[in-house]
Amino acid sequence: MKVEQHRATRHRFAARAEVVDVESEKQVGALTGDLSVFGCFIETRAPFPRGTKVRIKINHRGSTFVALGYVSYSRPTGMGIRFGTIEPAHQQTLENWLAQLRTTD
Repeated sequence: MKVEQHRATRHRFAARAEVVDVESEKQVGALTGDLSVFGCFIETRAPFPRGTKVRIKINHRGSTFVALGYVSYSRPTGMGIRFGTIEPAHQQTLENWLAQLRTTD
C-alpha cells in the first residue's frame, strides 16, 4: 500500500465544502478534514475518482474560498483535492486561514 506524501504541512480544518465535477457537473456536499497551501482532504462517502477535474468551494466563518483543481487520490472515506487555479482574492482567504491554523497548532 502506497503512503500518501504531502508537499506541505496539512492542518486539521473542519469546514463545509462543495465539490463539483467540472465535466459532469455532479456535486458533492461534504466537510474538509485538513487543509494546506496545495490542497485539502474532503470527507465524503461519495468521492470522485482520481484525476477528476473539480471546482471546490469552502465556507468557513463567513469567508469563502473557491479553486479549480483535481482529485489526487480517492478512498472510501473521501478524496484528496490538489488545488490548481486560484483567483488572488481566494488565495488571500486561503493564506489567512492557514496563518490562523499555524498559530493554533
